[in-house]
Amino acid sequence: MTRSTRRTRMLQSGVAGAAALLVLSACSSSSSDGSSTAGSDTSASAAPKLSGTVTVFAAASLKESFTALGKQFEQQHPGAKVSFNFGGSDSLAASITSGAPADVFAAASPKTMAIVTDKNDADGTPVTFVRNQLEIATAPGNPDKISSLKDLTKSGLKVVLCDKTVPCGAAAQKVLEASNLKLTPVSYEQDVKSALTKVELKEADAALVYKTDVKAAADRVQGVEFPESAEAVNDYPIALLKSAPNAAAAKAFIELVTSADGQKVLTGAGFLKP
Repeated sequence: MTRSTRRTRMLQSGVAGAAALLVLSACSSSSSDGSSTAGSDTSASAAPKLSGTVTVFAAASLKESFTALGKQFEQQHPGAKVSFNFGGSDSLAASITSGAPADVFAAASPKTMAIVTDKNDADGTPVTFVRNQLEIATAPGNPDKISSLKDLTKSGLKVVLCDKTVPCGAAAQKVLEASNLKLTPVSYEQDVKSALTKVELKEADAALVYKTDVKAAADRVQGVEFPESAEAVNDYPIALLKSAPNAAAAKAFIELVTSADGQKVLTGAGFLKP
């Protein structure tokens, strides 16, 4: 082999090597670009971070359990806050239909939820997430020896009921009528917490409230169960509102309430599963 021939082959080999390097570089660049694109797509498809305030209008009987769920929600979504307005379901519904800014409504009965849905102020169909049952609340130790619903009709006994327009009052009227019992309360209260407070302050001897409220009051009252309460178990519906200022966070809060974790908190507070 001549010196000229060897030089020619070396040049050809060098060109081939350079070409191979160019091909490898191109493949590497393509792979890198593909990874970058995939990462970008993954980031774009990720759920947006929740922020801002979620305003929840909820029945008074949900105060303890929803407050706990609100704290849990804020821990899961550090950029979001939950603001509650607890009260009688009828007055909350009236506020919503009058334009009060709110994201979520959780009512203590389908009837009060209907005030909102009939005005087309709910976004979608409300979902029943728990149920609740009445119980008699007495002073600790049950000094008046109340053992039945009929005992509430005793002469001289001061009994408090929720107003007939709110779910706990409507349920009380239903069980009294079903039992053919009549009683004249010393007062009608606008929500269940107000009725319970009357007993706690010894301004009343007994009140018809929810089991969950008796449980939340701990040793400040004593509960007396009665079989007639099964005649008026209330379903609790929850709904996203059409005018929700923070719809994304509101949907996430409703998802928490209806999730297994949410149900654990609610049943732990004494609510019944739907």
